[in-house]
Amino acid sequence: MRAASLILVVLPVLQGSPARDDGQWTMPAKNNAATRYSGLAQITPRNAARLRPVWTFSTGVLGGHEGQPLVVGSTMYVVTPFPDVLYAFDLTHEGYPLKWKYRPDVNPTSLGIACCDAINRGAVFADGKIIYNLLDGHTVAVDAVSGKELWKTQIGDMSQGETTPMAPFVAGNRVIVGPSGGEFGIWGWVKGLDVATGKILWTAHNMGPDSSMLARPGHGRYTGAPNIGVTSWEGDSWRRGGAPVWGWISYDPQLDLIYFGTGNPGPYNTEQRPGENKWTNSVLARRPGDGSLAWAYQFTPHDSWDYDSNAEMILVDMVVGGRMRRVLVHFDKNGFAYTLDRVTGELLVAEPFANVTWAKEINKRTGVPILDTTKTTGVSRGNVQGICPSLEGGKSPASPSAYSPRTGLFYTATNNLCMNFQATPVTRIAGTPYIGASTPYMPGPGGNMGEFIAWDAARGRKVWGIKEKYPVWSGSVVTAGDVVFYGTLDGWFKAADAKSGRQLWKFKVGSGVVGAPISFRGPDGKQYIAVYAGIGGDWFLLSGDVRSDDPADVRPPADFAPDLARHTSQGGIVWIFGL
Repeated sequence: MRAASLILVVLPVLQGSPARDDGQWTMPAKNNAATRYSGLAQITPRNAARLRPVWTFSTGVLGGHEGQPLVVGSTMYVVTPFPDVLYAFDLTHEGYPLKWKYRPDVNPTSLGIACCDAINRGAVFADGKIIYNLLDGHTVAVDAVSGKELWKTQIGDMSQGETTPMAPFVAGNRVIVGPSGGEFGIWGWVKGLDVATGKILWTAHNMGPDSSMLARPGHGRYTGAPNIGVTSWEGDSWRRGGAPVWGWISYDPQLDLIYFGTGNPGPYNTEQRPGENKWTNSVLARRPGDGSLAWAYQFTPHDSWDYDSNAEMILVDMVVGGRMRRVLVHFDKNGFAYTLDRVTGELLVAEPFANVTWAKEINKRTGVPILDTTKTTGVSRGNVQGICPSLEGGKSPASPSAYSPRTGLFYTATNNLCMNFQATPVTRIAGTPYIGASTPYMPGPGGNMGEFIAWDAARGRKVWGIKEKYPVWSGSVVTAGDVVFYGTLDGWFKAADAKSGRQLWKFKVGSGVVGAPISFRGPDGKQYIAVYAGIGGDWFLLSGDVRSDDPADVRPPADFAPDLARHTSQGGIVWIFGL
């Protein structure tokens, strides 16, 4: 662990720096800027060692508990993995009794279609409603007081391989939603729904003709060539090209732009889709009112390695190169951390935060990676070895980062895994996997498979890091008390000093943590930290025998982490900690 050596000069985040945090957590990333920063400061490096559990609840569901709870007023809302049950708890009474439980009607067929576990990344509160996605391609709105279903809209098509585990985002009167399904060769999209009625008001595809992309080249900031969403693909391969939107969304209300990442192109065999494959593996800036495209930037053109770009886009104002800039900071699966001008999409900084072998660097003038061509994949390339990061990413998009305006640093989970990659030809059949690759993993150099780091996004360098035996898959939250929280796959929930990285506290929570913690003020005026425990996502598939309710489920663990299942089993637990 390296001591902090630099504190940045940073303007307040988009929502400003109010003297008093409202104590709530009403949207997935706390605020429009996706900082996951809490202005509460009762928990500090001096007293964090006194944290203790004050409440737990079993959701009754075994599976990957990704996402995060919400706290609205004196009520906590919890969404489970499939069958996507919504709980509302009363924080004003001892034991936080259940106010109501909403059991949606979810098509169980979705279990056989969803890639990488049947997870849910959470809900959002808006207009008196709790709004979230069901796995089977529906968005629902539930009255926050009564638990009554107010509207339900079909947004995805399971017959094409589309499922919907992402957390919706609300910008103004639009609910923004997208699908999973890059591994099924979907035609990726994002949609805007009316928050009052759930009516679909616009649909914007991420590739294809400009008319489908809601793009107007030469108007505003969008400088893409006409119909580049077609010409950067061979033939009609864009129609099954992936580019799902299953990650996180942020919003700049002053610019009136939403920002989101797109996922991998399909199939993994690159030789079936020559071209740059725009706009897969990209960040897109759109107007939430009508979905029109303002600008786009592609992190990994013609992706050879499944480097989805669905991770969060954190919006801050900071000094870069001697100038105050409105920036967007993004930790990509490809192992590079990017700082972009969020007004124009101009690349400002791009440096590796993880071990990278597929590229030598990012050309700062063009924004295009300079490849190590020995790591390029495809059927004709055979078994390409020693590619880092693995397709789990230098950071998983499922592990959202946090940013503190007090330290000027970004805090993120990272993975230290490499892979071999052998592509195979594949034919698309709607609703079935469209992958075409074998990709065994191995630990990266250094003996640790994960690290939790603090990052200086203005200069592109790590400030400190905490090495972990296993990949780090949780999200994080950082507070005005200068404490940052995260969890580990082997079931520890930890607190560290946000300035130095010194570990302050840890607690064994019973199952691996793949969710994101939150901070809130209870009705008693005290600060609390809440998090889900429940290993899942890719790690349900890789850990081996972590499920005990199915005697037939005795899967062997992955070779690179043979003992992870000794430290965790599946679970579904909500934890709240306080002083």
